[in-house]
Amino acid sequence: MKLTLLLLLFFGLNIPAFSQQQFSISGKITDEHNKPIPFASVYIKNTTKGASANSDGAYRLQLGAGKYELQFKAVGYGQQSRQITVTDNQVTNISLQTETYQLKDIAIHAGGEDPAYAIIRKAIKKRKAYLNEVKAYTCDIYIKGLQKLLAAPKKFMGFDVQKATSEAGLDSTRTGIVYLSESESKYSYMRPDLVHEVQVSSKVSGYNRAFSFNRASDMQVNFYQNFESWKGLSNRPLVSPIAENALFYYNYKLIGITIENGETINKIMVTPKRGYDPCFEGYIYILDDSWRIAALQLFITKKSNINFVDTLKINQQFYPVNNEVWMPATIKFEFTGGVFGFKLGGYFISVYKNYDLAPVLNKKDFQERINITKGHDKDSVYWAQARPIPLTQEEKTDYEVKGKLAIKRESKQYLDSLDKANNTFKLTNILLTGIDTRNRYKKEYFHYSSVLNSVLYNTVEGLAVNYGVSFTKMTDTVDSRYIAVSARVRYGFGNHLFGGVAGVSLPVKQMTLSFNAGSDVTDLNGQQPVSTLINSVYTLFRRENFQKLYQKQFASVSFFGRIAGGWQASAYTEWANRKWLPNTTSYSFFGKNDRQFTSNNPLLPTQDVPLFPENQSFKVSLRTSYDFSNRYETYPFGRRYLPSKYPTIGINYTKAISGVFGSDVDYSQLSADISKSDIDLGFYGRTSFFIGAGKFINVNKIYYPDFKQFDGNQIAVYKPSFNRFLLLDYYNFSTPDKYLEGHLEHNFSGFITNKIPILRNLKLQEIIDINYLSTPALKNYTELGFGLQRGVIRVMYGRSYNTSSNIRNALRVGISF
Repeated sequence: MKLTLLLLLFFGLNIPAFSQQQFSISGKITDEHNKPIPFASVYIKNTTKGASANSDGAYRLQLGAGKYELQFKAVGYGQQSRQITVTDNQVTNISLQTETYQLKDIAIHAGGEDPAYAIIRKAIKKRKAYLNEVKAYTCDIYIKGLQKLLAAPKKFMGFDVQKATSEAGLDSTRTGIVYLSESESKYSYMRPDLVHEVQVSSKVSGYNRAFSFNRASDMQVNFYQNFESWKGLSNRPLVSPIAENALFYYNYKLIGITIENGETINKIMVTPKRGYDPCFEGYIYILDDSWRIAALQLFITKKSNINFVDTLKINQQFYPVNNEVWMPATIKFEFTGGVFGFKLGGYFISVYKNYDLAPVLNKKDFQERINITKGHDKDSVYWAQARPIPLTQEEKTDYEVKGKLAIKRESKQYLDSLDKANNTFKLTNILLTGIDTRNRYKKEYFHYSSVLNSVLYNTVEGLAVNYGVSFTKMTDTVDSRYIAVSARVRYGFGNHLFGGVAGVSLPVKQMTLSFNAGSDVTDLNGQQPVSTLINSVYTLFRRENFQKLYQKQFASVSFFGRIAGGWQASAYTEWANRKWLPNTTSYSFFGKNDRQFTSNNPLLPTQDVPLFPENQSFKVSLRTSYDFSNRYETYPFGRRYLPSKYPTIGINYTKAISGVFGSDVDYSQLSADISKSDIDLGFYGRTSFFIGAGKFINVNKIYYPDFKQFDGNQIAVYKPSFNRFLLLDYYNFSTPDKYLEGHLEHNFSGFITNKIPILRNLKLQEIIDINYLSTPALKNYTELGFGLQRGVIRVMYGRSYNTSSNIRNALRVGISF
């Protein structure tokens, strides 16, 4: 009886397996000259199941036994169909002929409008209908990414490129695959812009336990949108060839028509009207009668001021999912670029299948935009069956060679050898960057300050040393949580003050708990508006001592982090003994006869008298903020919350309590702010703004360090920030009363300079700054700034106004570092 049951169970489990046995249909897709057609598509007719050829034209499809009609197609080639009967593995090679596009039925008159314009107008008219045609859908997406180093120098700025590429598994010519990854995702979409992606499997060459950063959402392009915003790649949105105003940007030419599956397809060449416009070039294929996109072959180059790459090609094919709706079948991005003797090329391709246009979806699931977690790595047997694009021989070799390297890289012996080789230092480390040592196996890191960041000069301390050491250890590799310990010692040779500060930060679930204590000499303006390095240079070389300092002996505790979703909060408690300090030196390299140093009292610059008496303070500060968004992405290292399309609102409350540990101060401060950065305005750039207001209440005793301080700027070189003033004095307008401040920064992203030939290739961005401040002592202070930015360098011309008609002008150079 038991044997009978076991036999029945065995056959019961295996009969479906036998009936669902899969066979391999493989071959090569070539053109009429027997040359491979890279990434051609093969699909089962009237389904969304298919595959794509690799870069050598080889394809492979898994099918059960039965009869099928396969359709082979590639943009620019005539489609071929082949009836097959599957009973075993078989090889089916296909030759596609270059598509012939006819113009015989179309009359084109000399000097008349090209017929392409009438087709494009109809496509533009249907654009919105197709953009909103599908309310929701789900599908499965396979993504493959490959990047190759095509050329590289043997050495670069002292770095041994030959050694590094050899250790990375590249050949002796310093060329080869540097990134190869495959992934499979389940993708859900709900109009207008909600997406949810779950990565179900991944494979990364050279990293046995890594996860892929391939993201289906990054591969999404929709030319039914008016433009594509690809931040980083292009400072400006890229105009679709069928955008509402596309006729202003593009020229069109009808190449011809062809018939495929009973559909008439118009091949239209698109070119920008002006070389500097953010437009594509290439071909777009429009279906007759329905006027929808069937396919496109577009590219964009550096003449349109794209970043990082020289040329980017986009190839997209659509297929009918049902009698009414066409959806993407494949999307491929191909790129080449180079700099300083390095040349890189590669592609990312996605293959779509199993569309469901009427899914049952829960809007709450879309709070998570993407889910990429560990544990989805599959073995080679799985991938041999699952991947719709066969590997080339080069890719197979890369997986094998780098798989062995990955095992080696995970060993303690290898990690220790890396640490031994890298935990060395040169004179430049000591002087400029500091010394970093690490233990990769234990996940521990040490940093020792450089001389540049440790030696300083000011008129209070004279020559001073402020040397720091930090230690960090990863305690949670899943959520990337760390313990951090730091310590600094400080000594001023002019005032002979010795001090030191120590601190520790500990992870507490998703929050962070920090303790700090010590004795320090610090800026009177808590915003730290001028760095010690810049102040040292100005003091010694220009005899301008901008930084004003005081001594603070303190102990503090803070607790901060994300409460839930877009809600963050922090609490901070500090006791401090605060002492004003006088100047102790008047030495400078230059200008001794031309300019006098100001005192360390910013309100009485000609008198070296105390700004405030020595006092103690005990304060508790609370802050909470909310950005109206609960959307996030999940990675193996934890959640990353996405920026909200709404502003962030923050509320702050500080209470200074007298009598606690000898505290002298007694007041309350309440403030609120609203801000939003990088508001996308399409062709007109991006805007950021900050508005803050506050008031001190129940003030019985307060000292200058407790005042509301503002992030001013008095020097030519500064660090840009959209809520920073260009010309405001560092200290004079701090207030113990009410205040209102506002900042608006707009980046035109080359909207103007790209129209000027001499400036076009410089990739400049136009910046406008508007800053406002009102306090009882400074009413209606306004700054207007105009400038240009390229990379990390910004040059601004600023002009300030206030109610007393005190107008200032200045040129500022901003460096983002």
